Amino acid sequence: MFNHSIPQIEDILTKAVNSKPITRQQAISLYKPSLLHTVGKVADEISNRLHNKRAFYVINRHINPTNICVNRCKFCAYSRSKGDADAFELTIDEILQKLRSTEVDFKEVHIVGGLHPDWGLREYLDIVRSVRQSFPDVAIKAYSAVEIDYISRVSNKDIRYVLMSLKDAGLSMLPGGGAEIFNPEVRQRLCPEKISGDRWLEIMETAHLLGIPSNATMLYGHIENLDDRIEHMVKIRELQEKTGGFQAFIPLAYHPKNTEVGGKHTSGVDDLLTIAISRIVLQNIPHIKAYWIMLGEKIAQTALLFGADDLDGTIIEEKITHSAGAQTRESISEEALKRLIQKTGKIPTKRDGFYNNI
Repeated sequence: MFNHSIPQIEDILTKAVNSKPITRQQAISLYKPSLLHTVGKVADEISNRLHNKRAFYVINRHINPTNICVNRCKFCAYSRSKGDADAFELTIDEILQKLRSTEVDFKEVHIVGGLHPDWGLREYLDIVRSVRQSFPDVAIKAYSAVEIDYISRVSNKDIRYVLMSLKDAGLSMLPGGGAEIFNPEVRQRLCPEKISGDRWLEIMETAHLLGIPSNATMLYGHIENLDDRIEHMVKIRELQEKTGGFQAFIPLAYHPKNTEVGGKHTSGVDDLLTIAISRIVLQNIPHIKAYWIMLGEKIAQTALLFGADDLDGTIIEEKITHSAGAQTRESISEEALKRLIQKTGKIPTKRDGFYNNI
């Protein structure tokens, strides 16, 4: 079908294009630069079958309530200690003022921040409740699984109670952050203070069973290997088979500046292969996101031809990745997003937080 010189690769790609799950070892065998265009073609075919050549974007707004955090993940350049000169914590009024002063009609607000030593369930609930009261029609995507676990521990409430309380306050969905890489040895070296990969999966499963959808992420390009990446994807695929609660998978390219881990930026080839293989492995997750903040606009645009179908959105005031040296701008206009998509031959499709067309 693909006229590939290696019969095993031909068989894997035929399996993939026929919507059959491929194994971990088969996925790893696709991670070769020489296969970039072939693998990308299959991923694009899968994406087109799912979305009829549509590529999505959202008018959204990021809010980071605080950079004060009790953790010190080695890949993070964002967190600060209380009392540091550049530490901050926003009041409810300041958060609402930021939202009210936003010039675009955003449909989604994305709220993540540090694990504040003085905040408990009440403070996190107050943020969601205040945003919901002021913006009743906006999707509130708030608090990573790491934050949910922290709220649970400091408030002495179980995960189910925390999630239901947030849902009752107006939470729409969870972001996918905090997944990083599930492999325990890599995770111990990368972020020893952070929850385990199994705990992340447990929190997401609980959220899905309570009717709270989420995204899933994978941070790649630091100290992990290819097997770690595929293992990560397969675990997410297995949970999706069980719950169906993941809306999108987002491969996040590691940024080394100002981090303890250091290292180099990922290459464009690695970025595109990772997007394409994500689309092939995770056919039970509807959307693969090319997050332009981390990939850069040109690679994110090209990723739309390698299996991705979503560029995320206007963002507005992204801080976390830029702390680690991202060279992209902190926001982008709707017109620019539409142009990026149109140049690929895809159909620009404005969505809400739940991927409903607007």
